[in-house]
Amino acid sequence: MQRNTHTIDATNKVLGRLATQIVVLLRGKNKPDFVPNKDMGGFVVVKNFNKIKLTGKKLDKKIYYHHTGYLGGLKGISLKKLFEKNPTQALRKAVFGMLPKNKLRTKQIKRLKIETNEEANN
Repeated sequence: MQRNTHTIDATNKVLGRLATQIVVLLRGKNKPDFVPNKDMGGFVVVKNFNKIKLTGKKLDKKIYYHHTGYLGGLKGISLKKLFEKNPTQALRKAVFGMLPKNKLRTKQIKRLKIETNEEANN
């Protein structure tokens, strides 16, 4: 099986719509011989991620939750703080949530590479 490398420019694209394009390419749904139980997708490289758009009030109101495993251990981080800390993690979380919840998900998310402007200039 041949894995293609797709390059996407994220300039002025909305986060969720960009994530759906990436999921289609990672799963291989754009291929005519797509089968849901096989990993047929290609590699995806996202460039200029710093120039992405967010619609509405998502920067302030969207919160990503995780649980530590201890009693009362529900933690949350807003999208604004996540962008300040690690901006590529927002796209990675969006794509990870859109992939099917099975054993192929971890293999498919590893083929996603995100380049910011700082990495492209070096």
